Amino acid sequence: MNQEENQPTAETRSASINEQVTDAVTQSNVKVVAEAPTIALGNVYQTAAHATGIMFENAVNAQQQQNILGQAATNQGVTHVYNIDTGADAIAVAKILKP
Repeated sequence: MNQEENQPTAETRSASINEQVTDAVTQSNVKVVAEAPTIALGNVYQTAAHATGIMFENAVNAQQQQNILGQAATNQGVTHVYNIDTGADAIAVAKILKP
């Protein structure tokens, strides 16, 4: 027997591929193609959830900043009211003590 006779030809090679292998590869490809829209939509939902979370974090931060500003304004107002009374009292006492 010749070496060349033992070598499979192109026709023999393509015909000798096991059908189970081609079925497995085809099923894998179909699975990947079928799952692509689901994965894409999952990514969209995950991105939307992340953006919503950041939005709420920003809202809470803005609310905290407004509360701090309100407290500072209240503090300044109370300090101003106390200083007015103290100033008026000091002027009255100074007039009394002046001969």
